[in-house]
Amino acid sequence: MGNALVLQTDFGIADGAVSAMYGVALGVSPDLRICDLTHEIPQYDIWEASYRLIQTISYWPAGTVFVSVVDPGVGSARRSIAVRTEGGQYVITPDNGTLTHVKRMQGIAEARVIDETVNRLAGSDKSYTFYGRDVYVYTGARLAAGVIDFAGVGPEVDVEGVVELPIVEASFDGERVTGTIDVLDVRFGSLWTNIPRDQFDRLGVSYGQRVEVTIEDGTRTVYKNFLTFARSFADVFVGEPLVYANSLDCMAVAINQGSFAKAYGIGTGTNWKLSLRKAPRLVYE
Repeated sequence: MGNALVLQTDFGIADGAVSAMYGVALGVSPDLRICDLTHEIPQYDIWEASYRLIQTISYWPAGTVFVSVVDPGVGSARRSIAVRTEGGQYVITPDNGTLTHVKRMQGIAEARVIDETVNRLAGSDKSYTFYGRDVYVYTGARLAAGVIDFAGVGPEVDVEGVVELPIVEASFDGERVTGTIDVLDVRFGSLWTNIPRDQFDRLGVSYGQRVEVTIEDGTRTVYKNFLTFARSFADVFVGEPLVYANSLDCMAVAINQGSFAKAYGIGTGTNWKLSLRKAPRLVYE
């Protein structure tokens, strides 16, 4: 049995697209272990595809092959690429920014452009709209099953040339830390920021103390309040908002058993800024 093959798309499962990808992979090797990361990425949302990869990839063994297909430029001149991460996992995807977080947070050891003269499903050479089936999962299955090694994917290219989406780094000005709201914890509506826990620690806030939270959409202040810094949701009452460190060790804001995003109409992206400041003593004592 080969390495696991993990699939991520924005296809959903209402039609046969994902099933077709499964069929192609099993046609390469019926012994493959195929798993799903998610097929519920919002349509065309390359940023979220990038984030979901970094949320997941480091927990899979070296040799695992990820196929991520969020490809609004399908059929265009964008490259089809495969990378080997510093952790030894592989990702096969359009070179459109899907690898942004993996490149920046885990590191890419090697990158190759897919040679479609070798790594393309037989009979699909006239098809230009379903690379997920015809190129990406076919190549990923061949790599996971050991039919090809990584060199067999195609020619090596410069890692530095792998496309990245724009990122606004978190910052600390001596009084507050500021970052962007990168993504939502989808089912629960929590706000996940790019503020690392170690930057937040510079504020000197202990569990149970209050934090001033300011959320801005461009130049418009959407939310400002004092919230409890908690270890977990159980540290506050149901319906109470809180600040906590999420599973990626970055700072997040939530409502216990509620959706912060829905309650206050909060979105994601580099235009959405979130600042944290230790609340003045007179506010909470």
